[in-house]
Amino acid sequence: MALPSGRRPGSNRKAQLGLFAGYLMAGSGALLGAVLLSLSLFRPEAFAGLRSMAADFASPAGEAGAGGRVASQNVFDAIAGYYRAGSRNAELRDEMRIARVKLAEAEAIRRENLRLKAVLRLADGETRPIATARLIGSTAASTRRFAWISAGRADGVRPGMPVSSPLGLIGRVLETGQRSSRVLLLTDPESMVPVRRATDDVVAFAEGRADGLLRLRLINLGINPIKKGDVFVTSGSGGLFRPGIAVALVTALTRDGAIAQLLSNPAATDVVLVEPIWQPQAVAASQAPSIAEAERADAEETASVIAANPATDTGSRSAPEVTPVVEPQSGD
Repeated sequence: MALPSGRRPGSNRKAQLGLFAGYLMAGSGALLGAVLLSLSLFRPEAFAGLRSMAADFASPAGEAGAGGRVASQNVFDAIAGYYRAGSRNAELRDEMRIARVKLAEAEAIRRENLRLKAVLRLADGETRPIATARLIGSTAASTRRFAWISAGRADGVRPGMPVSSPLGLIGRVLETGQRSSRVLLLTDPESMVPVRRATDDVVAFAEGRADGLLRLRLINLGINPIKKGDVFVTSGSGGLFRPGIAVALVTALTRDGAIAQLLSNPAATDVVLVEPIWQPQAVAASQAPSIAEAERADAEETASVIAANPATDTGSRSAPEVTPVVEPQSGD
């Protein structure tokens, strides 16, 4: 027969001792807790050593946990960065492309400032330019070499005026319009400029060639004193170009001179200066007819007048009447 469920523990000594021990431990724990709570409230420094020991005991576990958290966070960041790498790379490529464009624009502005400063230094010389213009075009396929500048009669430009850049002479004005002019370049076959070597008085003529180079023809034939790398400048002969303007650099030697490269390349020139004719009186005198040509022209004009009005026959021309002069005679 089964025992009744509501049997009291007093009937079992072991059960009674176990229950009593449980109550005793619970009471002791409660009392110990109350004492520790009172000490922590009124004397918190009393547990500093215990807290330090507990912290030291738990620090390895904390470090392991922190490392795990950092590792997991790095893994998640790497995964997220992998998915964001495509868009980020595209943004960086766009930024680099824009930066390259801005850098190219800055370099172009810097070079433009250098050119303008060179033009200003050139304009500050003894010869005041007539006009400052831009070279707006030039011939490319024709054997003739012409260029057009954005200055004309309204700016004071006249035919024959030299055109130069900061690097040297380009040519001379051939025709003028109201707001533009045509320039005969030095490389044109019809161009001829008197020049001399920059270091001494070796004189020559710089003749244009159809291939864009210049031919230097020495005036005094004999031993060729020209060397590769020599720089030739205008000599001032003829009065058209002022002396000392850079013209060409020698690249090859010939029997009677040299082949030279133009220092101021029109294809790489933007801003040019139109200078006045250096000695206009000398140019006018050189363009005026000589005395012999003037006498010959007078003789031809006289002959044409005689041919247009022929004289009458000498036989029908009456002789002039001569009145004799009678000297008075003295009386006896």
